[in-house]
Amino acid sequence: MSPLNPIVAEVTERIRERSRDSRAAYLARIDGAAGRGPHRARLSCGNLAHGFAACGPNDKDALRGGASPNIGIVSAYNDMLSAHQPFERFPFLIKNAARGVGATAQVAGGVPAMCDGVTQGRDGMELSLFSRDVIALSTAVALSHDMFDAGLYLGVCDKIVPGLMIGALSFGHLPAIFVPAGPMPSGIPNDEKSRVRQRYAEGKATREELLEAEAASYHAPGTCTFYGTANSNQMLMEIMGLHLPGASFVNPNTPLRDALTAEAARRAAAITALGEDYRPIGRIVDERAIVNGVIGLHATGGSTNHLLHIVAIAAAAGIELRLEDFDALSAVVPLLARVYPNGSADVNHFHAAGGLAFMIGELLDAGLLHGDVETVAGPGLQRYRVEARLDEAGDLVHAPAAQISGDLAVLRPVADPFRRDGGLRVLRGNLGTGAIKVSAVPDDRQVIEAPCRIFSEQEEVKQAFERGELDRDVVVVVRFQGPQANGMPELHQLTPTLSVLQKRGHRVALVTDGRMSGASGQVPAAIHVSPEAACGGPLARLRDGDVVRVDAVAGTLQALVDAADFEGRAPAAADLAAHHSGMGRELFELFRRVAGPATRGASAFDAGAASHRESEIPS
Repeated sequence: MSPLNPIVAEVTERIRERSRDSRAAYLARIDGAAGRGPHRARLSCGNLAHGFAACGPNDKDALRGGASPNIGIVSAYNDMLSAHQPFERFPFLIKNAARGVGATAQVAGGVPAMCDGVTQGRDGMELSLFSRDVIALSTAVALSHDMFDAGLYLGVCDKIVPGLMIGALSFGHLPAIFVPAGPMPSGIPNDEKSRVRQRYAEGKATREELLEAEAASYHAPGTCTFYGTANSNQMLMEIMGLHLPGASFVNPNTPLRDALTAEAARRAAAITALGEDYRPIGRIVDERAIVNGVIGLHATGGSTNHLLHIVAIAAAAGIELRLEDFDALSAVVPLLARVYPNGSADVNHFHAAGGLAFMIGELLDAGLLHGDVETVAGPGLQRYRVEARLDEAGDLVHAPAAQISGDLAVLRPVADPFRRDGGLRVLRGNLGTGAIKVSAVPDDRQVIEAPCRIFSEQEEVKQAFERGELDRDVVVVVRFQGPQANGMPELHQLTPTLSVLQKRGHRVALVTDGRMSGASGQVPAAIHVSPEAACGGPLARLRDGDVVRVDAVAGTLQALVDAADFEGRAPAAADLAAHHSGMGRELFELFRRVAGPATRGASAFDAGAASHRESEIPS
């Protein structure tokens, strides 16, 4: 294994230094909680009796005694969300496995799990990002009973894993293992699905044809197989040492998946404060683990939503991660995977080619990961260079990862990557601070300069396209889409429309203070622009026809207009009332009002949000 890359070391040390005080305060808090011993033993007789009243006789006896571990299951199960439907069976598997090692397990609570695939372009999407914070709050409620010595967290998709992480870190003295459900089997090829979507956007395919293609893609229990936020979450949990090795991409409802789930329960019991190998999540998630997560994101071309989520997760552990850290690491981390939308393969193909075990090994050998971290499996990330298998007796075993990629079109070694960098850029200029993911953007499209056309709703973009008003070189600006405006919904429905324009030969880019889906990628998009327009950010001063330059090479985002004229313009305002009620949105007014900027994770827990927004406004 090579020495640690100097840029990786430098970024990690920079994060550690800026986080020194907040991290120390966090560790003092969780150490204080851990120092008081298992909390269940301090409950009054009435409290404890309530806690085990519904248990069977054997579990009740174990909980009365207080000497054996009790594992809290926090589940995001629902049977509308394909990725989470397999979790229906998991509590039964976990409880049986726990009993086999003298422990108990209880479902501590449920957390909401919405599907961005169902809510795309709908009013409900405006609850999506803030559902992360609701999930964190719900996790805290689930763990608030002082009944548990460790947590197992059942979640997969978009905001769900980050929300569970933030909640788990608030109980950082407890060990935590994240338990995935796995991807659904492969459906129709992603290229075919994308072609039908674009034909539908052009009016060349019927709704019936589109629905048939979508149903053939999303067709079974399990995670959607493209490499969006859900599967980026699974990568993140494994490379940060919070999954069991090899757990991320095993299909649901298979003997291997069941064996991994049972082993997670046994391992959770083994790493509580009651045993000899205490591993609290607050100690595992340190600056090195956070940097490893960012590196994994770059190496796989992961979802841009993690520019928000990893920042918010880090903050929950007392660590201040900034966009410039992503930028610096992107420059030295090669892109090793091509999974749709960054390629035509899906995560099943990625896993079959060697998957995370191969990739982690490559990055460790190149000195591009911190190997000296703690994990739920034990000390050192070397433990994750293995594939999970069943032996002839049906028992879970781990075998060394393949030394050679099984498919160089999907997974490459560090010596021969798809790109020499991670393909993520931070953009700065007189329009604010944003980010762009270029791992799937053609080289000749990484600098776009064109007159802008301004919209306040993504539906307006589609209507202008249908009228032929965008059939030219254009920078499409969709503003008033930030967290304080309307909850920062994903704007994934713009992808087919803008892709059609690009395929017609036009030079097209998107600029927005909103989000794009983790499934987006081929059209250059400057996203998460901050300060947002609703807070007086520079996007509010743009006018139709202003020339805008999106330059991923130089890392700039500029309106090419006279500076004095631009500064002197009164910012545009939008009537957002229609976005603040209906479909439950009125309940989220508090979240919109206190949300921090995208550069700080767009979190409702951001106490310094207001002052930070003011400091971001370019002079």
